[in-house]
Amino acid sequence: MNTYAIQPFHFPTTVAFVDDNQQFLSNLSLQLDSRLAYRLYHSPFSALVALNGAGQVPPVVERFFSLYRHRGDKSLSRHVIDVSLDMIHREVHNEHRFEQVSVVVVDYDMPEIDGLEFCRNLRNASIKKILLTGKADEQTAVRAFNEKTINRFIRKQDDDVMAQLNRAINELQREHFEQVEHMLADALSVGSHLFLRDPGFAERFADISRSLGIVEHYLCCAPDGILMLDMGGAAYLLIVQTEEMMRGHYEIAYDQNAPEELLAQLRDGRRLPYFWKTAGNYSPIYEDWQPCLHPATEFKGRDWYHYALVKNPGAFNLKYVYPYGDYLERLDREARQGLARTD
Repeated sequence: MNTYAIQPFHFPTTVAFVDDNQQFLSNLSLQLDSRLAYRLYHSPFSALVALNGAGQVPPVVERFFSLYRHRGDKSLSRHVIDVSLDMIHREVHNEHRFEQVSVVVVDYDMPEIDGLEFCRNLRNASIKKILLTGKADEQTAVRAFNEKTINRFIRKQDDDVMAQLNRAINELQREHFEQVEHMLADALSVGSHLFLRDPGFAERFADISRSLGIVEHYLCCAPDGILMLDMGGAAYLLIVQTEEMMRGHYEIAYDQNAPEELLAQLRDGRRLPYFWKTAGNYSPIYEDWQPCLHPATEFKGRDWYHYALVKNPGAFNLKYVYPYGDYLERLDREARQGLARTD
């Protein structure tokens, strides 16, 4: 079962293909989704060295948690876990984020080591595994699937093998994120980001993402919403507010003696504020407040939401973010030089 209708974060990851037949790998690469990041290995031992490397960083979700200790609490009988929501959107500044391998596609019949033994020797349990088999290996693959050694198997001789493979990779990359995000489920279930679990709003979010060509997104707060980037690194902030949150904006602005025209626009709900210098709320420092209000769209899901789209949001310092398109170009250059995709 999916924990979220909208994943709290998602970015493209890399797929590793392992087959001792270098010609097969080359032909395979020509039929893959053009937006897929991948590396090709014709030596399974080279692949294991790369995937089990000592320099691997902890899964991204583990970096969002820390042990909270209140100075006045001397008790050792309880531990409180602190979740840093800011760390989620800060992952966009990690220039190595796309290098994370989420799926391995490995041939079963290799002379150095067979595909199942290869899968058993992978240390990272979060990597999903697809086994490519011949007709004679099908029973072995079924047993391996039932034993959860692999997540999928695909027969090389099938006429639609590439369609099956592209579909399985897409499904398993999503499952990879759902697995590593499982630790966030309880923490976010009591917060203000209920739109993440709303199937209706998830469909609207998917439509917006497709229309903008979004390839990565990150949950953010103050104001609540989702930071989104396309292939070239162009950024958008989708601000999502409930009726209660909008009333809160109005009350804070009223307490800060905001101009009546601003209060009127906050009351009617047709514009959402983005006061990014002051954690989303109005302050008298905004003498020119009009550019901070953005056209809002009302949406009925499990709750009523108002959302607005802000291009190039000011709070995130995205000037030096490494775009996914640049990563794909880097892999292509390395492949031409014989360094990465034909290891």
